[in-house]
Amino acid sequence: MKPIEIKPKIFWVGGIDWDLRNFHGYLTQRGSTYNAYLILDEKIVLVDTVKYYLFEEMLSRIKEVVDPSRIDYIVANHVEMDHSGSLSKILRIATNAKVITSPHGEKGLRRHFKEEWDFKVVKSSDSVNIGKRTLQFFLTPMVHWPDSMATYVPEEKLLLPNDAFGQHIASAERFDDQVGWNVLYQEAAKYYANIVLPYGEQVKKALEALSALNIEMVAPSHGVIWRSHLSKILEAYQKWADNKSENKALIAYDTMWGSTERIAYALRDGLERAGAPVTIRNLKTNHISDVMTDVLSSRAVLIGSPTLNNGMLPTVGAFLAYLEGLRPKKRIGFAFGSYGWGGQAVKKIQAILETLKWEMPLKSINFQYVPDEEELAKTIKIGEELGNLLEKKEV
Repeated sequence: MKPIEIKPKIFWVGGIDWDLRNFHGYLTQRGSTYNAYLILDEKIVLVDTVKYYLFEEMLSRIKEVVDPSRIDYIVANHVEMDHSGSLSKILRIATNAKVITSPHGEKGLRRHFKEEWDFKVVKSSDSVNIGKRTLQFFLTPMVHWPDSMATYVPEEKLLLPNDAFGQHIASAERFDDQVGWNVLYQEAAKYYANIVLPYGEQVKKALEALSALNIEMVAPSHGVIWRSHLSKILEAYQKWADNKSENKALIAYDTMWGSTERIAYALRDGLERAGAPVTIRNLKTNHISDVMTDVLSSRAVLIGSPTLNNGMLPTVGAFLAYLEGLRPKKRIGFAFGSYGWGGQAVKKIQAILETLKWEMPLKSINFQYVPDEEELAKTIKIGEELGNLLEKKEV
């Protein structure tokens, strides 16, 4: 693919990772892109780079536009290696280039690469004139690393926010209207749920700071560029940052001999009886990163496991460890399960949900051996109670 001009004299020159299927434990069924942007002005600027093994792909695109040795500035919006992985390689070619980055960015890049590059450290609202255009910088710490920042080109109404507003999707298309809102919303939601979710308060601060800018295009460092659905993705980010969910339930579980599964489906029946939409995910067959996307939109999250070796099944334990790290808020939680003689799993699930400070309005279910018809009827009633609670909750 050739470089693509996204604004006059501003080109996408990134790399497409068609075969990526796992990113930090996050399942990326659609692959990903590492976006880099080349700005031609009196000064030539490269904003971000790509993962190390796509360097030659990026370089070939740059060469289609300009001699890469002429690059004056390289903006490092973020230290993480999927964006800075080619920085040392491009600096061996653009030997006179300055690296523009945040204070934490400088520390991180020095620590990682151990190189004495020519750094220009910027703070929020600092700007660099490159000719007809100006680059303005806004620090966005913990969205999602301490060094994160966004670059804004006011003359083009263009925001280059690095990881914010990204999606893991490999595509020959570069713009949102070429792919479609439904697919992009799904991928942007998964990206937020698995990467950005713990930093909601920082996202709100960043959104507030950026709200004063006149923006008509957002070009993130993963996925496609937002130009037609910009208001929709900004609205979605505000909703996710506020931990607003929908009036529906998620049941995530694993089962050993089928008893916990029976409980899961009885809870589903009760929730549906109360009119609540329900998603059921068996953690043996559904990846935790996909289940986290369900958590993002679900107000009630029900988690179940049988007891194994005084604890829970490893699939449930792994999901809870992942969930605890991502720290979703403002949810209703419920623990359930079954056991032969110990029964510790449900207590451990409940304890973890309580650390998240979720509401736990109903007593958990923990049946010994196989639940009978009376116990399943009781479970359906509990599911119905949870469904009725959902109707009353405004999150």
